[in-house]
Amino acid sequence: MLRDALPEIITEKVPGPKAEALLKKRNAALPKALCTATYPICISRGEGAVLEDVDGNKFLDFIGGVGVLNIGYSRPEIIEAVKEQAEKYFHCIFNVVAHEGYIELAEKFNELMPCRGERKKTFFANSGAEADENAVKVAKAYTGRKGIICFSGAFHGRTNLTMALTAKKSYALGMGPFPSDIYRAEFPYLYRAPKGYSEDEAISYYIEKLSRLFDESAPASDVAAVLVEPIQGEGGFIPAPIPWVKAIRQICDENGILLIADEVQCGNCRSGRYFASEYWKEAGAAPDIIATAKSMGAGLPISAITASAEIMDSVPAGTIGGTYCGNPLACASALKAMEIMKREDYAGKARAIGKKVTERYLDFKAKYEEAGDVRGLGAMIGIEFVKTKEGKEPYPEFAAKVIQTALQKGLMLENAGTYGNVIRFLAPLCITDSQLARGLDIFEEAITEAKNSCR
Repeated sequence: MLRDALPEIITEKVPGPKAEALLKKRNAALPKALCTATYPICISRGEGAVLEDVDGNKFLDFIGGVGVLNIGYSRPEIIEAVKEQAEKYFHCIFNVVAHEGYIELAEKFNELMPCRGERKKTFFANSGAEADENAVKVAKAYTGRKGIICFSGAFHGRTNLTMALTAKKSYALGMGPFPSDIYRAEFPYLYRAPKGYSEDEAISYYIEKLSRLFDESAPASDVAAVLVEPIQGEGGFIPAPIPWVKAIRQICDENGILLIADEVQCGNCRSGRYFASEYWKEAGAAPDIIATAKSMGAGLPISAITASAEIMDSVPAGTIGGTYCGNPLACASALKAMEIMKREDYAGKARAIGKKVTERYLDFKAKYEEAGDVRGLGAMIGIEFVKTKEGKEPYPEFAAKVIQTALQKGLMLENAGTYGNVIRFLAPLCITDSQLARGLDIFEEAITEAKNSCR
C-alpha cells in the first residue's frame, strides 16, 4: 500500500515527462506567482505520509501541506465521513440555516481549547488568515481599542490585515496601504539574541523591548491585543519561551490587553499537546483567544476561533461569519479528524516522532559545521543552517541545495525563517518508523552532497 511505501524515484529526474508536460500547462494557465520551480511535483494520489506523482514517483512528505496533513493523506474514515455528509447536503450558510455539524464541532472545541474562561464559545471561518483576522476583530470588539501588537518573524496570513501583521514583507510586496494601529515588537529568537547573553538575560532583554513599545509607539491603554504564535512557523520554528509568555501574560493583565495565540500551524497535536497553548495554561499563562486552522480539517478548508463566552458575546451582530464559514463537509471532516486524533493519541505520536527527529538533528549539528541550531516542540522541529557555527551567518543557499538534492531522492523538504535558512519538519504524524528513518537518512545524504557542491 502507498501509505507504507518508501520514497522511490523511477524517472531519470524530477520532474518526469508527464509532470513536466502538466507543469507547462500550469505555467500557461496560472499567474507566475503560483508557478514555483522549487517543487516540480504533480500529485496523482496520496496516502499516509507518501504521495505518488503522475509519473509514478513516490515522495515522502516532510512538509505535510505546510502543517495541514497531521493526520495524513486520504484517511479512509474521513473520506467516509465526508461522503456521508455529501449525500445529505453540501452547503448552507450558517448565518441563515443552522446545521448540526457546526454546532457539534463548536461544542467539542469549547471543551478542548485551553484558553481562559469557564464557559467558552467558538465560531468557524475558512483559513488561518481568516481565523487570525477574526480573532483581532473579537479583541477589538471586547476591549473597544484599536491597537494590535505583533512580532518580528511572525506570519499570520495574506489578507490585507494579516499581511500587515506578518513580519516578512516579501509576502506583502506592493500590496499597501495597510491598516494602521499595528505595532511590532521583537520576538525572543534566543539563537540570535545579543551575543554573550544567558537565556534569562535574553528573555529580560526581549521583555524590556516590548515594554518600551508602550512609551515609544502605542500607549498600553490603546492596545486591544498581543498576537503570538506559540511556535513561530514561517519565522523559523522558534518556540516562545515559557518565561517570556508568562511575562507577556502579566503585562496584558495589568493593562487590560487580550492575549491571542495563533495556533494555525502548531495546533491539532503538532506540538505534542492537542494545542500548544496547553503548555501556557500549565504555566498559568493561558491565552484569552485561540485561532487555529490547517490540520483541524484534515485537508478541507476550515478554521476556528475560540474565547470565553463573555469575550465572544461582545461582538456586534453582522461583523463575523461568512458564506462558506463552517461548511458542512469541512465540519464533518474536522469532527472525524478530532475523533481519530484523540483516540489514537496523535499528540503522543508527535512527542515520539519529535524525539527521534531531534536526536538525529542534534547528531547533524555535531557532525556538520553548517548545522547551527536545532529547536522546536513536539513534531514541529527546525534545523537552522549557517556558514559557520561561530559566526552564525545565515546560509540560505545551503538550505536550498539540501532541499533540491533531497527532492531528487524522493524526500520533500521546505525552508522557513527570516533568512530562508531553516528547514522545517512537518511530516504527517501517521508516518511509519521505517519511513521516518529513511527520510532522515536521505536528509543526511543531501547535507553531505550539499557540503561537497557548496565548497
